[in-house]
Amino acid sequence: MDNFDLIVIGGGPGGYVCAIRAAQLGLKTACIESRGSLGGTCLNVGCIPSKSLLNLSDNFQKAKNNFNKQGIELEGVKLNIEKMMLNKNKSVQVLTKGVEFLFKKNKVTYIKGKGVIFSKNDIVVYENNGKQNYKTKNIVIATGSEAVSLPGLQIDEKNIISSTGALSLSKVPKKLAVIGGGYIGLEMGSVWSRLGSDVTVIEYLDYITPGMDREISSEFKKILTKQGLKFKMGFKVNFVKNNNSSVLINCTNIKESKEENLEFDKVLVAVGRKAYTEGLNLGKIGINKDKKGRIEVNERLETSVKNIYAIGDVIKGPMLAHKAEEEGIAVAEILAGQSGHVNYDVIPGVIYTSPEVATVGKTEEQLKEESRSYKVGKFPFLANSRAKVNNETEGFVKILADSKTDKVLGVHIIGPHCGDMIAEMALAMEFGASAEDIARTCHAHPTHTEAIKEAALAVDKRPIHF
Repeated sequence: MDNFDLIVIGGGPGGYVCAIRAAQLGLKTACIESRGSLGGTCLNVGCIPSKSLLNLSDNFQKAKNNFNKQGIELEGVKLNIEKMMLNKNKSVQVLTKGVEFLFKKNKVTYIKGKGVIFSKNDIVVYENNGKQNYKTKNIVIATGSEAVSLPGLQIDEKNIISSTGALSLSKVPKKLAVIGGGYIGLEMGSVWSRLGSDVTVIEYLDYITPGMDREISSEFKKILTKQGLKFKMGFKVNFVKNNNSSVLINCTNIKESKEENLEFDKVLVAVGRKAYTEGLNLGKIGINKDKKGRIEVNERLETSVKNIYAIGDVIKGPMLAHKAEEEGIAVAEILAGQSGHVNYDVIPGVIYTSPEVATVGKTEEQLKEESRSYKVGKFPFLANSRAKVNNETEGFVKILADSKTDKVLGVHIIGPHCGDMIAEMALAMEFGASAEDIARTCHAHPTHTEAIKEAALAVDKRPIHF
């Protein structure tokens, strides 16, 4: 019972998917998880609970501010934060139990505890005061990432919180600071702003969402500002002082070298995440890491030690659940003698605010840096009939295509439901589609996806409805 073909360390989206796929392919598989529930950061304190709060807070905001204008008259709309949190927790519980069911269904052995690697074939699992030895032919490290803080800044999850703390506040803070203008900070800032908090985003750069197409980023900031979020761009945080009843942030305007003191009820630190490899014994067994602390792997996702692989947030690339899942499937298939692979050029990214932001492929800035000749097609949701009747007219679709071949190189959307719409463009790019291919594809009317067709037509300067 203690000998396996594969042991996966980490039960997050990368780890549990890898384990299930390996079992499907006939490998005797186990998955070790120390959290006490499967699903990793994503399912327990990340993607899933945050989407629950984003959806519920959006519903609350619409019921409070928008419905009356649209003929749905409501009175006395009020927030019950306790119920909202219970709803979120119930969703998480159901989904984590669902992963356990999938393990049983696929005959994956679920091992609770902290896994430590002692050789390429030996793992010891520590739980409570006991330990258990396991033998395995292959190991996959899928231990994910953890939130990082600023130097000297102590996160206590009470007044100074990470995204984990921001998902379980018991009351709406009057004033909330978000340090960092990336995906996580803007999503959680949006949640609490909708629920009544005065939110200020403090960002070191002079633009939000680094790495995103700058035109989309600029439009995104305008929309969030209109929604009530405040931005202090180009500000360096010098120190944060926790006064128990409030939190003081001392920061400097970089351009003007001007210092400011700002006071808040809560401070959310959202400056990024780092690979979590603590306690795995990697140094002793000879697994190499890069300067950022990520595990180095080859094109087969194998580490410097034969038969030990790594996937997800512990290796380079975007820290996204679906990227980890693709890598997990690829490794399982490689171990089963198949040709598993991941196309890193076609990994979509989504920010689940309202409106959503979705992107896949190259940005304009990247194409300019590569000196690649390209064409641009854009179409606003203001001219899309479905968006118009739904009062969801903010944003636009932007398609970048090669000037010579017309092949789609990147797609960037800010607007309603674009987190779902981006899948069409990821599929198109996976099959090497041209803008003309998309323009010639019949899209149902009236739908938001017609904006994609129109943007594809606009690449060749022939949109119909704009």
